[in-house]
Amino acid sequence: MSQIALPLPNRHSGDPDRIVIGNANAAVIEALRDPAAWPFGTAVLIGPPRSGKSLLGRWFSAQGHGQHVDNADTMDETDLFHLWNRTQESGQPLLLISNAVQWDISLADLRSRLSSAMHIELGAPDDEMMAALIESHAQQRRLALGEGALTYLVPRATRSFAAVERLVEMIDRLSLERKAPATLSIWRDALEAVQGAEQPRLL
Repeated sequence: MSQIALPLPNRHSGDPDRIVIGNANAAVIEALRDPAAWPFGTAVLIGPPRSGKSLLGRWFSAQGHGQHVDNADTMDETDLFHLWNRTQESGQPLLLISNAVQWDISLADLRSRLSSAMHIELGAPDDEMMAALIESHAQQRRLALGEGALTYLVPRATRSFAAVERLVEMIDRLSLERKAPATLSIWRDALEAVQGAEQPRLL
C-alpha cells in the first residue's frame, strides 16, 4: 500500500500530510494525474466524509496540474460560472470538490457545463486499505498500537474513512487517559465507544 506525501504541514504531528492509496481512491488519483483527458478540462470530485477530498485537491494543485475549489457546492453559482469561464479561457484544468452526493445546481448555464465534466467518486476502503489507514492515523498521532492490533481491529471496524479516524482517535484518548499502552482492552473499549456494543462482521 503506497502513499502520496503533500508538501504541507500536518498540524497534529509536524509531518507531511499523507494520502493513503488504495482501492477507494486509486482510480480517482489516476484521473487527477491526467487532467488533459477531462472534458472541457473540468472534473467534479465527490466522496464520503473524511475520505481525503480536500487533501487530493491540495495535492492536485501542488503538483501544478490545475486549480481546485473545495466545497464548490456551497459557492455562489454565478461566481463559479465565471470561474469556469476564466479557466476555459486560460486553458487551466479545474477540479471542483463537492460534499453533496447529489449536487443540485439552479443556474442553467452552470448546470449544463458541469453535466459534461468528468465525475469521479471516492469509494469505501477494503480491508487492505483499512489497515493502511489505521496505521497512517496512528503514525500521525505517534501512537504505538501494539502487536496484533490490525488483525483485531480491521475485521471489526466500520468500513468508512470517518469511522477509522474516530477509532484511532479513541484508542489514543483511552491510552492517554489510562496511562497504558494501546493493547487488547483498549482496542476493544475503543471499538465499543465509537461503534456500540454490537460489532460488525468478523472474518
